[in-house]
Amino acid sequence: MRIGTSRARLFGALAVAIAIAGCGQKQSVERGTVDYENYTAQQIFERGEYDLAQRDPELAATNFAEVERLYPYSDLAKRAVIMQAYAHHQAKQYEESRSAAQRFIDFYPTDEDAAYAQYLLALSYYDQIDEVGRDQGLTFQALQALREVIERYPDSEYANSSILKFDLAFDHLASKEMEIGRYYLKRDNFAAAANRFRVVVEDFQTTTHTAEALHRLVESYLSLGLVNEARTAGAILGHNFQGTDWYEDSYKLLTGRGYTLEAAGDGWLQQIYRQTIKGRWL
Repeated sequence: MRIGTSRARLFGALAVAIAIAGCGQKQSVERGTVDYENYTAQQIFERGEYDLAQRDPELAATNFAEVERLYPYSDLAKRAVIMQAYAHHQAKQYEESRSAAQRFIDFYPTDEDAAYAQYLLALSYYDQIDEVGRDQGLTFQALQALREVIERYPDSEYANSSILKFDLAFDHLASKEMEIGRYYLKRDNFAAAANRFRVVVEDFQTTTHTAEALHRLVESYLSLGLVNEARTAGAILGHNFQGTDWYEDSYKLLTGRGYTLEAAGDGWLQQIYRQTIKGRWL
């Protein structure tokens, strides 16, 4: 983790905290056993850093929260908020991490660590969307939070990572649409399947799923008897993804029925086709 200018700024007192704990000058901090009011902000903060080093982020978050609670006007209070967000995230307490990160952004919007707070907030959503089958609300929230990092802090060290994660989350949404479309296709619900694949082609055209979506449209439209739409989808595949297996499958499917792969009719795919020919798509 790196917050602000350097890791050392956040963990510089760690050695001191370990020394205090090791020499018996500070009693063991266990959940529910500490009278925090007997300790200074520095001592509690250092204990939080020590707990992080000991891989106990949940206890660390508790200590950082006590710094904020007992010493809200101290120099360490601000750092304690961002460290709470980090410690909660390490403990996979994502709601708590978001709360602390948002609090930091609200209280210190111009601070050098505001970019990291926004990044942590985004990660609290992003790290929960690793499974395609999950509720996509988290993915949308991750995209929104990542966009905030990219747009508000374009020169920060977190911008590039946010761009990468944004693309992956965007691809994740397309993957979900493809999963549902295939489900309908296997059950011969071709109209519902085509609607899902259309979403991928129109809204997620920069993802890795576009070529398959076009091929699935060929399959769906042929099954529905919409030959012109199927031919146009095949033509778009040929223009943008000629070297893929999806194009080969569509080519065989269409030519095997005596159809050519060229734009035909005046449906929504015709507009997509014109855009590809003019170079304004993909």
